Amino acid sequence: MSNQPLTPERAQEYWKRTSGLMWLMLGIWFVTSFVIHFFAPTLNTISFIGFPLGFYMAAQGSLIIFVVAIFWFASKQNQIDEEFGVADE
Repeated sequence: MSNQPLTPERAQEYWKRTSGLMWLMLGIWFVTSFVIHFFAPTLNTISFIGFPLGFYMAAQGSLIIFVVAIFWFASKQNQIDEEFGVADE
């Protein structure tokens, strides 16, 4: 954990890193929510565990990606918070 005060320069760097992570998560959400489902008919030509891949991604795959992404996001944000000394104790 950093003991340096959060100067305006460090606060700007903190926000840059936090907002970059946020935009990455929004990109993952968009691809998982819309792009994959838009191509579901094409993905249905591929079979995964006995189900058409488009159906599987809509029913299970997207949910799995969302849950993993939430835990990954929380971990990365905690690392950023600790680096800048703003983590909750």
